[in-house]
Amino acid sequence: MSTFDTTYNLKDVLYSILFVAGDGIEKSFLAEKLEVSEKEVEKALAELEKDLSGSCGVHLIRFKNKVQLSSNPNYASYISDVLNPIREKSLTRAALETLAIIAYKQPITKLEVEDVRRVNSDYAVQILLDQDMIEVVGRKDAVGKPLLFGTTENFLKRFNITNLSDLPDYEELMERIKTLRSEEEAEKSDTLFRDVQDIEFNEELPDFLKGEEVEKVDGESELEQEIDKLLSDDDSTSDAV
Repeated sequence: MSTFDTTYNLKDVLYSILFVAGDGIEKSFLAEKLEVSEKEVEKALAELEKDLSGSCGVHLIRFKNKVQLSSNPNYASYISDVLNPIREKSLTRAALETLAIIAYKQPITKLEVEDVRRVNSDYAVQILLDQDMIEVVGRKDAVGKPLLFGTTENFLKRFNITNLSDLPDYEELMERIKTLRSEEEAEKSDTLFRDVQDIEFNEELPDFLKGEEVEKVDGESELEQEIDKLLSDDDSTSDAV
């Protein structure tokens, strides 16, 4: 005998189940427990997905063969302001680069990730583990039995991806990563510690020297010469000691 009372709308029943469950549930499991066909479940989910769309505060999301209720991504900042005073740290470029490599090459070891990135990835891997973006999926049959990493369901939900097959072109993504890396290197080169020869000194006199006669000799002002002399005297004293 079916456990599903046909006097109720299957769509509304599924809505209630998904609301209470919180996590994703496989469609086949829903069909089995409600003793209805997967086709009926899919039809009801399609109707529910249509209702929960647009500006609705709750949306129906799909990943792998599972379905789950989720908040409308357009309202994420408001939800964060109210429910999460300490906002979740965003993934750094290094972490995103590592995550992309793992997503496309999984299962993959940390050493293999580093072979692609050409930099140590210990911190990036740990961040991704902490945020449940990746997980250990086994060990490689090689010397030392290194851990193999793969992406999690949370990764699919975080980036609104139904399946890994929905990922963009790998080569295109790698080119984008190279561009980001170049931008990072450019930012690092823009530092306060520059070659002295590249620094242009302001020729304008400070207020307390204005009105004084300050001559330049061999490109140096008398003030600069006095400073050089003092420094020379200090060096001589240090040598004598």
